[in-house]
Amino acid sequence: MGVPAFFRWLSRKYPSIIVHCVEEKGRECNGVRVPVDTTKPNPNEVEFDNLYLDMNGIIHPCTHPEDKPAPKNEDEMMVAIFEYIDRLFNIVRPRRVLYMAIDGVAPRAKMNQQRSRRFRASKEGVELTEEKNRMREEVIQRGGYLPPEEIKERFDSNCITPGTEFMDNLARCLRYYVADRLSNDPGWKNVVVFLSDASVPGEGEHKIMDFIRRQRAQPNHDPNTHHCLCGADADLIMLGLATHEPNFTIIREEFKPNKPRPCALCGQMGHDIKECQGVAREKQGQHDEFADAMPVAEQEFIFIRLCVLREYLARELTMASLPFPFDFERSIDDWVFMCFFVGNDFLPHLPSLEIREGAIDRLVNIYKDVVHKTGGYLTQNGYVNLERVEMIMQAVGVAEDNIFKKRKEDDENFKRRNKEKRKRMKAEQQGPAYLTSGQFAPQALGRRDRPEPVQNARHQAYGMRMQSAEQHNKDAAQSLKSMMRNGGRSSAGVSDGPDSRGAKRKAEDSDSEPEPEDNVRLWEEGWKQRYYKTKFDVDVSDEGFRKKVVRSYVEGLCWVLRYYYQGCASWKWYFPFHYAPFASDFKDIKEMFSDFEKDTKPFKPLEQLMGVFPAASGNFLPPSWRNLMMSAESSIIDFYPDDFAIDLNGKKYAWQGESLFLNKVTLNDGQVGFPDRSVFRTGRNSLGSDVLFLGKSHPLFDFIHELYRTETREGTVVPAELCHGIQGTLTLDEDPILPDETVKSPIPMLRDISHNSSINVKFKDPQFTEGFVFKAVLLPGAKMPNKVLKPEDFERGNRGSWRPQLGFNPNRQQAHLDQSGFRALSHGLNRNQQFGGQYSNAPPPSSYNQGSYSRPAHSAGHQQFQHSRQNAAPPSSYGAVPPPFPRQQQYRGGGHSGGHGWDRALQAQPSAYQQNLSRGGAAPGGYQQRYDQRRDDWSDRRGNRGQRQQHQNFPSSRGYPPPPPSQRYHWN
Repeated sequence: MGVPAFFRWLSRKYPSIIVHCVEEKGRECNGVRVPVDTTKPNPNEVEFDNLYLDMNGIIHPCTHPEDKPAPKNEDEMMVAIFEYIDRLFNIVRPRRVLYMAIDGVAPRAKMNQQRSRRFRASKEGVELTEEKNRMREEVIQRGGYLPPEEIKERFDSNCITPGTEFMDNLARCLRYYVADRLSNDPGWKNVVVFLSDASVPGEGEHKIMDFIRRQRAQPNHDPNTHHCLCGADADLIMLGLATHEPNFTIIREEFKPNKPRPCALCGQMGHDIKECQGVAREKQGQHDEFADAMPVAEQEFIFIRLCVLREYLARELTMASLPFPFDFERSIDDWVFMCFFVGNDFLPHLPSLEIREGAIDRLVNIYKDVVHKTGGYLTQNGYVNLERVEMIMQAVGVAEDNIFKKRKEDDENFKRRNKEKRKRMKAEQQGPAYLTSGQFAPQALGRRDRPEPVQNARHQAYGMRMQSAEQHNKDAAQSLKSMMRNGGRSSAGVSDGPDSRGAKRKAEDSDSEPEPEDNVRLWEEGWKQRYYKTKFDVDVSDEGFRKKVVRSYVEGLCWVLRYYYQGCASWKWYFPFHYAPFASDFKDIKEMFSDFEKDTKPFKPLEQLMGVFPAASGNFLPPSWRNLMMSAESSIIDFYPDDFAIDLNGKKYAWQGESLFLNKVTLNDGQVGFPDRSVFRTGRNSLGSDVLFLGKSHPLFDFIHELYRTETREGTVVPAELCHGIQGTLTLDEDPILPDETVKSPIPMLRDISHNSSINVKFKDPQFTEGFVFKAVLLPGAKMPNKVLKPEDFERGNRGSWRPQLGFNPNRQQAHLDQSGFRALSHGLNRNQQFGGQYSNAPPPSSYNQGSYSRPAHSAGHQQFQHSRQNAAPPSSYGAVPPPFPRQQQYRGGGHSGGHGWDRALQAQPSAYQQNLSRGGAAPGGYQQRYDQRRDDWSDRRGNRGQRQQHQNFPSSRGYPPPPPSQRYHWN
């Protein structure tokens, strides 16, 4: 759903819906990777039946990731997709169904957004290339250093669209992947796999919802099926609520804002392309041996529990003294419907409703006030009661003027706070020239942050002196330049001189940022007149045009709700305007909509490509079709502009704006004379069907195998008792995967499946008569999950300290460390230090002994240390046993959040004491010897003879003992 802020708002308002995933990692033994046994119980202490994958949310980050190097070729992309699916399967561990859905041809209402995204991506790619070339020339002219530019073909993400060769190849690779897992992975042996590739019409998430709706309507459906849907779109939350399934969970990547990205010019971290100075990269290690070993944090996953969201909504939407019976399921449908007003993939949001301004809360409050007058709910089974909706919109329209004024006031306050913040930051930057870190860093009183442990004091002192001298030289040079510029006068007080009056401030000294001109000015009188004149180029007095816009928007509301609850009502309908009307314009809307056109068909894949692709992506089309995008004599050349305007429409960033170009392109034989009609009959332009896979151990295997043996050509109904109540129609595949036949690998780096034990067949969902309505109700026999929320959870919201839950068991016992434990752990990890921790004897650079701070020769102990460092083995490559105490394993933060970060680290990687065992804690001079010596000293000084004797009972070869699993571990 096109509401980027929706999930952020939802997770802050209802924080207990979030559960962090517990993920079991694969291990390595003697250099051989041992996969995770997914037949074991789920470590999240919950068992899922069905896992649904919205594959486009997997394909995009695997083909062009933002936080790590991109795959070198298409084969590596496919392997990355396989590994991503493996990871999700390991976390969720479905026991019945795995459903993989790739976006097929979308409804016409979606194509406007697809077209805007792809045109904008093409434009931004061209602009980025031009910016890189310009910045490269400037940096080189200044004498900077930049690595040689790599000559490689840029991956065009627009190829992730139905009908391209890439999507056709992806479907073949996924067929091979499923056959391999069903043949070799025990966790897959009883799972039915559905693959709905890009040849099947419909968006991925809506194909999944259609499957769930149709299975719910079957008499053999299990009403207590536990569903898990993977995807990052916010509309998945709405779709999950719309199913009215009591056990529905969403899994998605945990959003981490402001993740660092490398510079597009020099590839270094810490700055973007506009700030690049062309400074040579610093060596990572003495011989730059760690240049390619920069740690990349693995993306973590979270669960969104819709059953807990239903608990929140039950408290918020429950209303007393209603003139009609209260139905919680109906009120959920109304809540989903009201969320459409703040934006979605098919309609622009109303100007007065911004989710960041609490628009949903405002709508809920109005809904609860007006529902006593409406006489009933706004929706039922996906159909809208427009007369009641009009009452809600009129109540919003009354407050529109105040909403716009409040928005302007909040914006001014935000700018003022930012201005004051910049002033404070500037004043802080003019403070001490150098602030050291470690044990010399100043610590604020009363803060919960723990000071860093003592590190190598000699290196720290050397760094302080060098930094101070460097800053002193810079200040002297700056003062000299200023004096020469002012004719020998001191620079002090220059700004107060008469020559400086009226001087223009530099851009970096300005307290204001350039902003786009806002000609509408919604906060001033006459805002409606200016809005329609600026956005639609009509006068506000044109009642006919305003009703036309409102009618289209009302049709859109009905279409979207029908799409969510019943399926696509019309493949041809779309909203023809760039902007939405005002809430106060929703008058007399009861008769504005009756029904949609019947029996509409989806576009063919190549027709959709022509409708959504810019000319720069024409290489994915047949050559004869490509000319329609580029030839000046083409009858549709106006639909493929090289440049176009972007209206920010009150927003700050270009990606939030509205792309202004012709979006009414509809390609058909009557409008466009296609030069090569033979491509209509190619495989990539045909519509396909879902495919069902399963292994030999599944009860349905023999039934399907018999269909191939007898060559049954007509459709056969799935026996519900053999497939967990799943029903549908099976037909033979023209190119099947059959047991005991070799499955060729489409990827050269992967082996063929010589011992295949899987089989596949075409699958079609159960069909219903025209006019059938899927009921949006709880099914009979559904058991509601146990309540999770406590009374204080409703009052907490996003205030106060809140600790996310790890796994589905709220009583999970987690290991903890107190402050002394964290200190000892920090000493061992040597985090953020280049030369080791407190026990490191590494000397300062050689220049340290050349000045007045010269020291005598180092001791024998230091020479022994140097010898051991020189003889140390080089860092191990990927796949080898990791070295003990790697630096990237750090605990995070302090207080409760820090403790929780450490708890999660314990779940995801070997703990510190286990690593101490692996490196030989009892070796001479090792950590165990130092620990034993200090432990004895502490025991002697404190007189804890009994405790000392107890410690000595542990075998010396074990290192220090592991912490108890259910208690806080105290280092005495």
